[in-house]
Amino acid sequence: MTTITVEQAERLKDGPVLSAEDKVSVANSVLTILEAIGEDPEREGLVDTPTRVARSYDELFVGYEVDPRKLLNNALFDVEYHEMVVVTDIDFYSMCEHHMLPIIGKAHVAYIPNKKVVGLSKIPRIVEAYARRLQVQERMTRQIADLIQELVLPQGVAVVVDGLHLCVAMRGAKKSNARMRTSALTGLFLKSEKTRTEFMQHIGTFHS
Repeated sequence: MTTITVEQAERLKDGPVLSAEDKVSVANSVLTILEAIGEDPEREGLVDTPTRVARSYDELFVGYEVDPRKLLNNALFDVEYHEMVVVTDIDFYSMCEHHMLPIIGKAHVAYIPNKKVVGLSKIPRIVEAYARRLQVQERMTRQIADLIQELVLPQGVAVVVDGLHLCVAMRGAKKSNARMRTSALTGLFLKSEKTRTEFMQHIGTFHS
């Protein structure tokens, strides 16, 4: 079985997710896959593909090295504001844990403050922290809502995620226009139809 060269291995450095040693293992696994599907790993376009994939995993799966709870440190502010706060169209890129193919979409997050508000940049960072892992969309949606509810203690949280799953678009059903919408609600968003309706009016139809 072919393995990556010593020179290629020496270019692989420790990253936030994978150590250099782990990257060598990933690169050799990619090399095995290339050979299994009938490709020539030594042709020009593929010769560095195994190490490129190994390095890319530090970006694709950086969420494993992020503690979402720590993202809100020093980012809660005392503000007398009790109306809905909505952050829409938060781009995210994740990987389906069933086929390791991309999930691409947008998250929409709202909460109703209870004496405290969150720094604006923190909500997209929370989405990113949970997205950059092997995921299923339903779980990711719930994780985002539960964390904000737990740490901010608002009157309610609403999260809607619109996703395009390439495991459905590229293989299996092969439905390239199919989108998945998931939601997670707490507090007033669960109890009040009027509050839910206002939120849905803010985010509109599918955005992915």
